[in-house]
Amino acid sequence: MQKQSSQKPELIDGNTAAAWGARLSRVQVVPNFPITPQTEIIETLAKWKADGVWNGEFVPMEGEHSVLSAAIASEATGARTFTASSSQGLLLMHEMHYVASGMRLPIVMANCSRGLSAPITLWSDHSDILAIRDAGWMMFFAKDNQEVVDLIIQSYKIAEDRDVLLPAVVNMEGFTLSYTREPAEIPEQEIVDKFLPQFKPKVFLDINKPMILGCPVLNEFMNFKAQQRKAMMNAEEKISEVFKSFEKSVGRKYSKLEEYMTEDAETVFVSLGSNSTIIQAAVDSLRKRNQKVGLLRILCYRPFPEEEIKKALKNAEKIIVVDNDISTGYGGIIYPEIKAAVSDSAKKFSNVIVSLGGRFIGRKDFEEIAKKVASGKEEKYWYM
Repeated sequence: MQKQSSQKPELIDGNTAAAWGARLSRVQVVPNFPITPQTEIIETLAKWKADGVWNGEFVPMEGEHSVLSAAIASEATGARTFTASSSQGLLLMHEMHYVASGMRLPIVMANCSRGLSAPITLWSDHSDILAIRDAGWMMFFAKDNQEVVDLIIQSYKIAEDRDVLLPAVVNMEGFTLSYTREPAEIPEQEIVDKFLPQFKPKVFLDINKPMILGCPVLNEFMNFKAQQRKAMMNAEEKISEVFKSFEKSVGRKYSKLEEYMTEDAETVFVSLGSNSTIIQAAVDSLRKRNQKVGLLRILCYRPFPEEEIKKALKNAEKIIVVDNDISTGYGGIIYPEIKAAVSDSAKKFSNVIVSLGGRFIGRKDFEEIAKKVASGKEEKYWYM
């Protein structure tokens, strides 16, 4: 029997959902700095702190580099730590992302994706979050606000496992999710406490037992990187275990991939994040016209679920990789990884780059993409 929360869904935006994920996880320290569109996350936690309903340490910093530096310091002492950022702020942290993962610190962060300047935009694409894909963080892409709450809670359970001990980021699209209100169920604290016990690190900084973390090394550097890689490989199995445990505790099912009408699909879209809901609507519309189209949504992008992707796309003849990002001088960022995972010359791949800087793309646009691919007239890369 799946245990269900008795709480009714609440109408909340993505920023509030992220704050709830942190609060329910009983985070102890939140270093923070405001940046649109994630500012409401820390404003919500600040209000809860003032109201006495959340008792963690709220630590305003002078900039994003300092935010992640402080998060590293607090997590290194054994305190469960949460923070959030967006766009230029996430990139200002860039150096410290490698420090956090290299020190094997299970920090969890929420990112509200926003296009990178110049020119300046406040709207969303994935260029910021994918800029840290090689930094050694586990990466999860939420499609709605319910997933934001649940993935933050689950990320702590995964990250704090002693066979993993890596940081994690849960991504949502700025404004599209961060400022859009939709129903989401807030799990009961008692249920979350049973699912996510208190963090008890094996190694942590203690003034009574001095030690060094992140120490200088020379020839040993590669050994540390090998251990980090093994931890990421361990995370593949641990993610599946935690998703199953969460389903038993809360009643909501998660998996690294979400397949929609892929079994008999001749053409399959591959995407990340909230655009997947628009693509799903396009798939429904195309199916009514007897076009065999499906959707593969990637929820867990790091560790990269290569074998699962290969299995999910085995029957597809044509694969459309939808990138909400761009690697200038090449094309989409996720496209080459999907193509390499499948590595089947008989399949026809297309890469469409959409919605840079939050440019609107709707159901009919995705229908046109599918039509273009079916006609065989599409180019390898094109933009919507």
